[in-house]
Amino acid sequence: MKLLVVGLDGVCRSVLDPMIADGIVPSLAGVCDDGVVGPLESQLPPWTPSAWPSMYTGVNPGKHGVYDFLQFDGYDWDVVNRSHVKEFAVWELLSMRGFNSVVLNVPVTHPPREFDGVLVPGYVAPEAPASHPPGVWDELDRTLAGYSLYADTLSSGPSDDDLAQDLVRLSRMRGEAFRHLVAEHEPEFGFVQFQATDTVFHEFPDDETVARRVYGAVDREVGEILDVCDADVTLVVSDHGIGPMAGQEFRVNDYLRENEFLVTTAEGDGMPSWKTKTRQEDETRRSAVVSSVADTAIGVAAGVGLTSQRIGAALRHLGLEQWVLERVPTDLVLTGTEQVDFAASTAYMRARTEMGIRINLEGREPSGVVPPSEYERVRTELIEALAGVTTPTGDPVFEGVHRREAIFDGPYLEDAPDVVTVPNRFDQFLVATLKGDLFGEPTEPWEHKREGILMATGDGIDRSADLSGAHLFDVAPTILSAFGLPVSDRMDGSTLPIVDPTDRESYPPFEPVDPVATDDADVEERLSDLGYLE
Repeated sequence: MKLLVVGLDGVCRSVLDPMIADGIVPSLAGVCDDGVVGPLESQLPPWTPSAWPSMYTGVNPGKHGVYDFLQFDGYDWDVVNRSHVKEFAVWELLSMRGFNSVVLNVPVTHPPREFDGVLVPGYVAPEAPASHPPGVWDELDRTLAGYSLYADTLSSGPSDDDLAQDLVRLSRMRGEAFRHLVAEHEPEFGFVQFQATDTVFHEFPDDETVARRVYGAVDREVGEILDVCDADVTLVVSDHGIGPMAGQEFRVNDYLRENEFLVTTAEGDGMPSWKTKTRQEDETRRSAVVSSVADTAIGVAAGVGLTSQRIGAALRHLGLEQWVLERVPTDLVLTGTEQVDFAASTAYMRARTEMGIRINLEGREPSGVVPPSEYERVRTELIEALAGVTTPTGDPVFEGVHRREAIFDGPYLEDAPDVVTVPNRFDQFLVATLKGDLFGEPTEPWEHKREGILMATGDGIDRSADLSGAHLFDVAPTILSAFGLPVSDRMDGSTLPIVDPTDRESYPPFEPVDPVATDDADVEERLSDLGYLE
């Protein structure tokens, strides 16, 4: 193999170094000892569904079009997929120049595009997705006596031990599947990704034993992959870092409401939280009489200002909120819940992982209320207001509040939020859900950080290279240069000094396809379970 990429979602030095010191990950420790290692700066926002496409295309979200887990059409949304990524993946560019590839489990690669090689999609695809060429998923399923994309968390409600074991099983399965495909197809380029290194901290944020168990399982697979592939160049890369939250949860839409940028409704016409909606699907039906009486009661309460958020605040104070949520039908909670009235608002946060504010612009949004002549005035007011927000302890909530064009550029800039909100050190947790007050304890105890990791080893690298300043966008140009191919002149990154640089050249224009709907409730529920959808 000419070049191998091992993707480890969410891995960073602060997580990995203690495991190296304690002998948990000897294979990764060997890569560090035999090659070069350094930080890999992620992009904004540093979330899986946008960062991996940026890595495999070498361009920023303004050029490939994916900013978030969600793709919006007016006020409606769907989970992103490969049809929303409007640029060539590096394995497609390699295919144009005669090189074949095996790509396994890389996020946002479903539905696959035509190229010379094999691709089995990863994260945010439906379970058992279409692969390239057709039939390869079934081949893996037969060969491995079962192949799956996700842990079984939806129907059975597994115990913590079962879920931990399933993350280990998935890691082993990834390694076995990749080695099988490499043996069958003998690719010149290989790319395998392990998602469990991130998932374990979302599912087990306070259990170091489980984290080490999962990392040890991934490390064993990485070691066997390195031995089998024996690549001239191996890159071990992560899309972002991860770590515990040290700050506060900041409820952005509550703040926008208090400052008269946002309007709410309790009439069921806004967008409720996703977590609330998914609970609705699995609940048993309550007595029609009880539901009718309670529905009327909550409706009356809402009419006099007792919304679900205010009732919830009182229940939290008494320590009863979770007890009530486990017993009250979700449709009753929704009856009195304040929701963002997107069509009537001046500005709003559509989703927390979009990490920004959208202005309800006339002519762009279906029910825009801000005239184009007022756009810059409103945007300036938002930036000035948000830049000065501090937590109850006096810490700034944001390290930066920017116009989108200061962060992104490209033909899909219009899809970005109008104002980009960067949490202070990524220790402040931004949410879009209305909760009735501005601050609280973070909903998720661990969150993504800007600094990931890059390791390089193999006979084809310069071991004296300085990796300081390496960026996520640099990975794809480095892959092309390692093959002696020109870097696409559309790429935002540069060739890292571990290999000799090549010239830049124009590749054929990318022709986007009509977006394909994901529309998969299981995918959405898994994202909710991990804290990505509110």
